[in-house]
Amino acid sequence: MSSQPSTNHRAGFRDLITDVGALRVAKVYAEALLNAAEKRNQAQEIWEELDSLVTDIFAAKPELEVFLSSGAIGRNAKENVLRKVFEGRASELFLNFLMVLNRHDRLNLLRAVRQSYRDLMNARARRIVVQVRTAAPMEEDQRQRLIDNIRESLHLEPVLEERVDPDLLGGLVLRVGDQMFDGSVRTRLLKLREKLRERSSHEIQSRRDRFSA
Repeated sequence: MSSQPSTNHRAGFRDLITDVGALRVAKVYAEALLNAAEKRNQAQEIWEELDSLVTDIFAAKPELEVFLSSGAIGRNAKENVLRKVFEGRASELFLNFLMVLNRHDRLNLLRAVRQSYRDLMNARARRIVVQVRTAAPMEEDQRQRLIDNIRESLHLEPVLEERVDPDLLGGLVLRVGDQMFDGSVRTRLLKLREKLRERSSHEIQSRRDRFSA
């Protein structure tokens, strides 16, 4: 399980939820869950249960996610399965939350709820998720310098989500929210190639112009 409300620095990028409507509804449920969890001092525990459900259980048993998300299966059948799987194994608050989602036919939003819950926890703790792509795994001193630079620049605590992408050749690519910062060798080479093409085209055109004259 994760020790903080985001994947750790060696994990892959978070799941992308693209349905804006689903995110909006999921955020309402996630905020209600987080508020209830904070009142019980269980915010971290609930995050770990929610994260484990999506990243561990659903990954190991994808048929369970299909079952819970299906609109063709009744609430009673889903409730029986939820109790069988989670009763005595999950916290009372988390199981009750799953039951609430079931009663409102919203179990299909669990991935979006997870994403919104994490984002809300990070926002309240003044953390920010930074997606990092590198050509090779970062050394610890390189990672720490990056964290220090982001912290100093944004005045927020960065949480890195790292992914190795050999196509970059070198350097790194950062994504903070909807902002992309690209310092990869591959991008530099592509820019250089484009400049060389432009220069070559300009020289060819200049020769043509002189020949015509």
